[in-house]
Amino acid sequence: MTVELLNTGSELLLGQTLNTHARFIGRRLADCGLRIARQTTVPDGPEIGAALAEAMSRATVIIVTGGLGPTSDDITRDVAAALLGRSLHFEPDIFERIRERFARRGLTPPERVKVQAMVPDGAEILPNDHGTAPGLYLVDESRPGPPKRLYLLPGPPRELNPMFESHVLPRLRAMAGPPLPIRILRTIGIPESHLQDRIEGPLRSQFPDVEIGYCARPGEVDLRLIGRDAGLVARAEEFAARDLGDAVYGTGDDTLEQVVVRLASSAGLRLACAESCTGGHLADRLTGVPGASAVFLGAAVVYANEEKTRQLGVPPELIARHGAVSAEVAAAMAEGCLRRTGADHAIALTGVAGPGPGTPEKPAGLCFIAHASARGARVERLTLPPDRPAFKEAAAQVALDILRRALMLCARGAEKSC
Repeated sequence: MTVELLNTGSELLLGQTLNTHARFIGRRLADCGLRIARQTTVPDGPEIGAALAEAMSRATVIIVTGGLGPTSDDITRDVAAALLGRSLHFEPDIFERIRERFARRGLTPPERVKVQAMVPDGAEILPNDHGTAPGLYLVDESRPGPPKRLYLLPGPPRELNPMFESHVLPRLRAMAGPPLPIRILRTIGIPESHLQDRIEGPLRSQFPDVEIGYCARPGEVDLRLIGRDAGLVARAEEFAARDLGDAVYGTGDDTLEQVVVRLASSAGLRLACAESCTGGHLADRLTGVPGASAVFLGAAVVYANEEKTRQLGVPPELIARHGAVSAEVAAAMAEGCLRRTGADHAIALTGVAGPGPGTPEKPAGLCFIAHASARGARVERLTLPPDRPAFKEAAAQVALDILRRALMLCARGAEKSC
């Protein structure tokens, strides 16, 4: 069975709306042993017909998102009906549901909404409990080869996702095999090309039937392993994890902040942070983890030099001598944060986020990250992307990894005082 995904909507190609459909549908299909062979995104208009005809020439299952609304650019149902040689007919029950939905809000549906009750002959209606446009399921057996199965789904995720779960996935699961074994190792600190050079040769030698893939994000790379034999994929994952060691921070959907909170919770250790250049981004990531309140005491966002002194006790003469962006001030920030919060581990960040050029001595992208514990403070100097959003994300990522590694040493008993 070959599955293709066709996303429609000019707003997707204009960048006005984030297209999340491939991620959601791809993951759910993998759970029942299927993969999206191709994803296509087209604007509203005649391109939908050409793309749908092309997809039907290759795939046996085509999932189409968007274009089922009441406006003039919502033409998916019309295009699909024309391509299959079907007429459209009015379904009173659909319109009655739409009318009731409007009535609950004290409104009367405009005449144009009736188009959502038009259904291609032979189509099965997929109820929409979260919007007005029903989904449609059509089977075309007029062409050579296996039947073509078309699922026409609404575009908004709050409507599409539950409809896919309730009415599409069970049908596909019945036609598919067991879940597709996929293992993901999440790594940090190794560039994508270096990771491949290090691991791919040994993996291919030991596990030639396992598919290897990579996905790079700021500061980290996923190693993806796929196969048909779940036991084989699990052994490949264990092999890679042993080889990569502490560069692997998690598996599956783990995030660094989740791992840090988990490690601190297991050890009964408390965390705090002091942020200048990241403006609270590190604290935001940590507090986004359920259960963080058990280990995270708080954060000081000390953007101005005066606040570094007032909140953390950083001596003004230290700032005057070395500058706010310096290893000395970063260490003083971390130690002040540790002392004033009573945390077991504190992390502090100061740097030049950009996009301005900075100075020759302290260019945009320069960052100092300090970690403090009962054993004292340690500082790392980094050169990060000089773009402000990228800088903040990368700095928080490194800070979380510094915390992770410190907490791992505690867990192993390598640090006498944690």
